[in-house]
Amino acid sequence: MSNWVLVVNCGSSSVKFALVDPESGNESFHGIAERLGQGSQAGEITYQYGDEKERHSLPDGKHEQALADIVEKLHSLGWLEQVVAVGHRVVHGGEYFSDSVRIDENVRDKIADCIRLAPLHNPAHVIGIDAAKAAFPDLPQVAVFDTAFHQYMPEHAYLYALPYEMYREHGIRRYGFHGTSFRYVAVRTQTLLDNANAKLVIAHLGNGGSVAAVDGEHSLDTTMGLTPLEGLVHGTRSGDIDPAIPYLLTEQFAMDAKAVNDMLWKESGLLGLSELSNDCRTLEQAMDEGNEAAKRALDVYIYRLAKHIAGQMVALGGTDALVFTGGIGENSSYVRAEVVKLLAFMGFALDSAKNEATNRGAEANIASAQSRPVWVVPTNEELMIARDTVRLMEQG
Repeated sequence: MSNWVLVVNCGSSSVKFALVDPESGNESFHGIAERLGQGSQAGEITYQYGDEKERHSLPDGKHEQALADIVEKLHSLGWLEQVVAVGHRVVHGGEYFSDSVRIDENVRDKIADCIRLAPLHNPAHVIGIDAAKAAFPDLPQVAVFDTAFHQYMPEHAYLYALPYEMYREHGIRRYGFHGTSFRYVAVRTQTLLDNANAKLVIAHLGNGGSVAAVDGEHSLDTTMGLTPLEGLVHGTRSGDIDPAIPYLLTEQFAMDAKAVNDMLWKESGLLGLSELSNDCRTLEQAMDEGNEAAKRALDVYIYRLAKHIAGQMVALGGTDALVFTGGIGENSSYVRAEVVKLLAFMGFALDSAKNEATNRGAEANIASAQSRPVWVVPTNEELMIARDTVRLMEQG
């Protein structure tokens, strides 16, 4: 092995990690540390490499202990010396960052400043950066931002219709997310189309989902906003709602702000509509067995998704291809088929056999012969982070 990048994604209670070859995309080693930062409760870390899978507890249950454990595991496997850098996924970079950057104290401080914009995500990123620096003191650290890809949106796309001082003084605007995934999928699709300037509408669909309008190298609009709550129906998040609803809930139902926030983030979306699950696979199976609540949730999800896809075409003046990616986008032939049916008036139609056959990492144009292109392109955010990390190392 040589020139491996350790890709780290720190959440508030977890650390996902993978050792990535930036050329081939191979992941020789990956895993997750869970239940971190839970007070006296022990955490747990799981490693997968080759045919091996190991799991053990982390008595302190802290991010720092998880990173130190990863270092020790890499050392015991004889792989530590092949790690050349650490690449961090960072959710929110505000208006500070329109590209990935090497981390120094100034960058770390700006990521910390963005905690005001992403209080659920950025605190863990700062903890992870500090812990990785302690664990790998001699290695370059790089931050790759979910928001950076969307920093080229025009003003008319990113401003909210609030008093302008809310943007000017406090940075309240639409930022967008899933940028690393959109960037990877855009480049790959443009290669498949042999058109580096292809206009693409990309739907990244997972437990959280968003759609972006991509013109060449950047997005011109996207469905997520200040936070990842806006836009599509998500697994547990509400997506777009009437902004008066939180006030109504506090005034008429005596819910406090935290309860309302928890409902919108954790109890809504597919889970809230179905009262069954946030997992699309579970809902599709239940629907096939006659569960009307599961069908209701999927109907709302699909209708709202089709509306947002059509809306994103306004930013581009049309599109050269519609692209599905993410766990649902790559694997749910049902969601793809139903969405494209709603977009038939725009010239889209699927080849049923191709659609059904495309899953589990397959890449294909699933459109019928008469249709505009509809691609399924698996995403690879870890590879994009690894490649950005090496690119910045080479720039010095």
